[in-house]
Amino acid sequence: MLDVGKWPVFALLPPEELRLIRQACVFGSAANEALYVTVNDEVFALGTNCSGCLGLGDLQSTIEPRRIDVLCGKKIVSLSYGTGPHVVIATADGEVYAWGHNGYSQLGNGTTNHGLTPALVSTNLLSKRVTEVACGSHHTIALTTDGEVYAWGYNNSGQVGSGSTANQPTPRRVSSCLQNKVVVNIACGQLCSMAVLDNGEIYGWGYNCNGQLGLGNNGNQQTPCRIAALQGVNIVQVACGYAHTLALTDEGFVYAWGANSYGQLGTGNKSNQALPIQINTDKERIVEVAACHTSHTSAAKTQSGQVLMWGQCRGQAVASPHLTHFSSTDDVFACFATPAVTWHLLSVDGDDYLTVAQSLKKEFDSPEISDLKFLVDGKCIHVHKALLKIRCEHFRALLNETDQDAIEIHQFSYLVYRAFLEYLYTDTINLPPEDAIGKVRHGSQFSTAKEMLQQVSAQVLNRITCAFVFVCAGLLDLATFYRETRLKRLCQETIKRGISEENAITLLSAAVKYEARDLEEFCFKFCVNHLTAVTQTQAFADMDHDLLKNFISKASRYGAFKN
Repeated sequence: MLDVGKWPVFALLPPEELRLIRQACVFGSAANEALYVTVNDEVFALGTNCSGCLGLGDLQSTIEPRRIDVLCGKKIVSLSYGTGPHVVIATADGEVYAWGHNGYSQLGNGTTNHGLTPALVSTNLLSKRVTEVACGSHHTIALTTDGEVYAWGYNNSGQVGSGSTANQPTPRRVSSCLQNKVVVNIACGQLCSMAVLDNGEIYGWGYNCNGQLGLGNNGNQQTPCRIAALQGVNIVQVACGYAHTLALTDEGFVYAWGANSYGQLGTGNKSNQALPIQINTDKERIVEVAACHTSHTSAAKTQSGQVLMWGQCRGQAVASPHLTHFSSTDDVFACFATPAVTWHLLSVDGDDYLTVAQSLKKEFDSPEISDLKFLVDGKCIHVHKALLKIRCEHFRALLNETDQDAIEIHQFSYLVYRAFLEYLYTDTINLPPEDAIGKVRHGSQFSTAKEMLQQVSAQVLNRITCAFVFVCAGLLDLATFYRETRLKRLCQETIKRGISEENAITLLSAAVKYEARDLEEFCFKFCVNHLTAVTQTQAFADMDHDLLKNFISKASRYGAFKN
């Protein structure tokens, strides 16, 4: 599963859809457009659809995902976008498709008509296999398996590398100084282009008024120029911001140059740099640098997995690399860039890698490697002693005193006890939405949750939510018994979400019994606010005398009986 939850454009997608996403990209002037690819290699788009950039065949915005049929099954390996926006992808077969804004021929089809659906970019590329694409504001470059670079689109500053400033309507090979050389990595700023060679050299061309080409001057370049200041330095990756450039060496050092009004170079000041300058990363070896042509934000990832950020971060200027708690450079752009777009195509690992949390969840109640089982209501729950001792003080004391491999539980029901043990593995309450839930707690006033519901109100007998709430009450009892404070709090919050006029008195009784003060106050206020309906329920009629007396007294002080 690819975690796209940090991007608001995905907020309305149901969990079952989010679980299918394997690749994603968020783009647009307000980060309001997105494309994603599912595990079945289906491609979907959603968002505001400026200039037809969603590729859906129309200009209609959509908050619900719509499938892009022509791209399904194409296996996208690279994706980039401009500020129009226009979108360009490369497929596993080496084909290039483009769509969206085309006012400067950035779609490479020889016209300036916007493209409402993905179209194959064929001119000069039919016999080539493209492995990577990169977009500036309104131009596009593509890298082939032969190490050649092709460019097209807006060319007012020479960013297409053709030797002129005329727009390039179809793909044209960038030659000049790149002739007979092998390019391995490409990137685009708003109006410039960069290329890294297999020998570690780096070339730039296009707009240079902020020194983003790293040539030591501020003159635009209409053809590729080698950054001589990095002679003898082996560059392996380049990334471009709006008007600044980051380069990573094979030794894990980072160089930066260009615009610096937001501290995006990480030099500790806000002075532009026309020549590459090495960034201080506290001697940590860097393995990835990240920037996006839509923002002034920079990020890097260290060999130990730490993530640094600097530049424009939510309106603040961070002039030196700042250590974050993130695990990915993608998180920096989701949380701090303006707009909060993705700086590259997000992709989940192709293997079945599981995080620690996912692995623990998967092994819960799995008999294969468990070393302890609980017997509850004649059913087994398989667990691991080490995890229980780590997660719960009760089990640490219990299991240090016994080496049993099976323990019988009589005080709580199977459903409640299983939910408790699963909570220790997942930190969440997971209860099945069933009507007949079974015994909530042995020795309680009601033998089953269904019986409890029957005595409260026949009308809610089949309400799943109500049944769920009463099992949570049993779990609340267990949390109180085992002194699991966080679980107790979670139970209270769950019960609050399921309160109704029919069950409010019963839940109030449970809150008083288990000394859940916050829940008690919540239930009391609910009862007072719905006093007429609540006092007509069977639960109110059957209310414990002392509890009723206290309720009436407190409600009177609350002003519930005033005319």
